[in-house]
Amino acid sequence: MTVREVLVRLNVRDLLPRADDYDLRPRSMGADLLAGLTVGVVALPLALAFGVSSGVGPAAGLVTAVIAGAVAAVFGGSRFQVSGPTGAMAVVLAPIVAAYGLPSVALVTLLGGLIVLAAGLLRLGRVVTFIPWPVVEGFTLGIAAIIFLQQVPAALGQDAAVGGNTLVTAVRAVGDAAGALDALALDGTTLWSLAIVALVAVLMLALPRLHAAIPASLVAVVLATVLAETTGAPVARIGALPDTLPVPVLPGVSATALGELLGAAVAIAALAAIESLLSARVAASMAPGGSVYHPDRELVGQGLASVASGLFGGMPATGAIARTAVNVRSGARTRLAAVIHAVVILAVIYIATGPVGRIPLAALAGVLMVTAFRMIGAGTIRAVLRSTRSDAATFVVTAVITVGFDLIEAVQIGLVVAAFFALRRVARASAVHRDPLPGVAHEGDEHIALFRLDGPMFFGASDRILTEVTDTSVRENVLAVILRLSQLGMVDATGAKALADLITTLEQHGITVLVKGVQPRHRKLMTTVGVLDELRHENHLFTTLDDAVTHARSHVHRAGQGTDIPQLEDDADATPPATGKRRARPRLRRP
Repeated sequence: MTVREVLVRLNVRDLLPRADDYDLRPRSMGADLLAGLTVGVVALPLALAFGVSSGVGPAAGLVTAVIAGAVAAVFGGSRFQVSGPTGAMAVVLAPIVAAYGLPSVALVTLLGGLIVLAAGLLRLGRVVTFIPWPVVEGFTLGIAAIIFLQQVPAALGQDAAVGGNTLVTAVRAVGDAAGALDALALDGTTLWSLAIVALVAVLMLALPRLHAAIPASLVAVVLATVLAETTGAPVARIGALPDTLPVPVLPGVSATALGELLGAAVAIAALAAIESLLSARVAASMAPGGSVYHPDRELVGQGLASVASGLFGGMPATGAIARTAVNVRSGARTRLAAVIHAVVILAVIYIATGPVGRIPLAALAGVLMVTAFRMIGAGTIRAVLRSTRSDAATFVVTAVITVGFDLIEAVQIGLVVAAFFALRRVARASAVHRDPLPGVAHEGDEHIALFRLDGPMFFGASDRILTEVTDTSVRENVLAVILRLSQLGMVDATGAKALADLITTLEQHGITVLVKGVQPRHRKLMTTVGVLDELRHENHLFTTLDDAVTHARSHVHRAGQGTDIPQLEDDADATPPATGKRRARPRLRRP
């Protein structure tokens, strides 16, 4: 049985590649060819830079761009997505490499890919829509800051401490350079590295202003390399690169390795899924006339891409927002453009690894610094900070934790903070209102309280509502309370239990509770939790407000007669309930 037959039997036909993924008409293929060439040229220096910054090496960056880029293009859920090594993944991977060594990369890449693949098969692609905008923007800002800080030692011609905190390492590198400057002891490596970074930055910022089609990063890296070669600058270079693709090899697997790397693989999978789905969504919004993407198929494609990358010695891959945007703006029509981008980089591996190996690391540092700067949208940051206090706090907390601690923890904590503020807003939307009794006033109406419960009744608001109704009723010497529930929104088990407790508490204070307007969608939960059973009599459940008010007035009238003789409460004047468990016999009570 083939893999395709197995997938068809699993009812995942919509996750498989289709013939209509491509448009083979000459005009469309020409547009895809041009877009693929453009993206390949843009992606080459980024693939090298992210490979170096992750600690895996430039060769792994190239392999990932080729293998993962092609697999994700064929199997992914977006027509325009371009996948490969990214800055966020490099940031996550760097501490893993420092802690477990290079041999761990293949296994953690494979495990992460399998987790993403499973998420796609389980139809979890829509989960990313639950991540709030401030969390996404805070995460993006933190990633950009880390990418920039990671390049500070290379920009100063220094070796970064392996496994150290990025912020601390950058500050230390700047401090060392400042001390050398004060002592007039800056060596040639530092000066040349700074000059190359400055040259690359200026070219990347200036060339697009001359013409948008100029591949600024590639031109900047080429000119910086030529300058370093012609002057003999004493700067670190990429070094030797393989001139062929490696043979696919299964990584060594052991129970110990799986236990150590499973947590890292989950973090990598979470990042790959989030970044890829966000990138695909951005691409769909950028496409002329709009476009659609299949989130579950995108996860399947990204999972297979990372699995393939791991087998060939690459690093985990994700959808790359910047390269995807270049692809769309270059006129791509189908996923063929992303495939061509991978072929372009493959040609470099077989033809030009010698010249590529002479690229100064400082030039790649300059590329990444400018890339990080462009990831930070000043307008977006202002919009988030000016939106609401809670969203601004969520944004800042997520960004700070991303830079200072851990990326995945930042997303998790950001989600918790966002959820807290969201629950607080929803809880504030829950309210209890004291409404006047309808119609002409009657004697004794001051002893009847009509409470209307609005909004959601859930764990975040139930205690406040219970306390407010109870305190008001006892303080005002109320004899009958009507709970109007027709305006209730969402009700959870905690909210239903609070209603039951409210009825019990009021009845214990000698206050008759009448319930009006239980919605059909809430009836099952309230019956299960026992809300209706807490009513003194089954006929204290009403469908109309007039009947409930009439019944409450009859209770107040009987109570006002001032007799100590127990009376039988038969509630003969009450409207029969639509549901409710009938008690074995009516109760005796004193009015």
